[in-house]
Amino acid sequence: MPEDREQRHESGNVRPICRVEWLGPEQGYWETWALQKRIAAERLAGTRPDTLLLLEHPPTLTLGRSADAAHILADRDTLARDGIAVVESDRGGDVTYHGPGQLVGYPILNLREPPHQPDLHAYLRGIEEALIRTVGMFGIDAGRFPGNTGVWTGLGTAHPEKVAAIGIKTSRWITQHGFALNVCPNLAHFDLIVPCGIHDYGVTSLSRLLGREVSVVETLPIVIAQFAHVFGLECVRSEGIGLCANEH
Repeated sequence: MPEDREQRHESGNVRPICRVEWLGPEQGYWETWALQKRIAAERLAGTRPDTLLLLEHPPTLTLGRSADAAHILADRDTLARDGIAVVESDRGGDVTYHGPGQLVGYPILNLREPPHQPDLHAYLRGIEEALIRTVGMFGIDAGRFPGNTGVWTGLGTAHPEKVAAIGIKTSRWITQHGFALNVCPNLAHFDLIVPCGIHDYGVTSLSRLLGREVSVVETLPIVIAQFAHVFGLECVRSEGIGLCANEH
């Protein structure tokens, strides 16, 4: 069993440890996918506690298991010119975009162990709640849009917009993949796809909503704190788990 399995919280309650690693920008999708698989195997074996990887990818289009290739609107030449990779993923969902200025989080949790429960719906709602709280800390009203996953702004108007996308996978109740929070990405890159297969609604970012530049690093402590609160974990920074931890 991991030595750092539990830690006493200020309230006196003992919370399970979650290792948090900020891998930094420009982390290749294939490399971090391989890292997720390795950590998931360790989590299943009980040799590692819950883990949250946080990073930014270079420009990448990912296709989930239910993706429609027609939802990539750009041709190969355009994608190559803009340096955008295309990857088929084993996560759920349709086509999505990852790129600089987007905070990507990959929680690798064992849903069979407390404080979690083996319930995918509850897990998905938990990720949404952590991100809704994060966005709310910036003074932005966000929430769930019935019939759609992710976190949305402009609810109750004719033009809701998605500020965070979610696509997950579990195997033997160990989670992989996760969420992408649009902090300050190049929103024009979303025009190259039908994001998550949704034709009727747009995509936005914290920077656009606030009318000022927000950095990914600025959001890190907020995301970590809200994730810890929602999932009942004690998040602890961990170094050197497999990739270079670059800072901006």
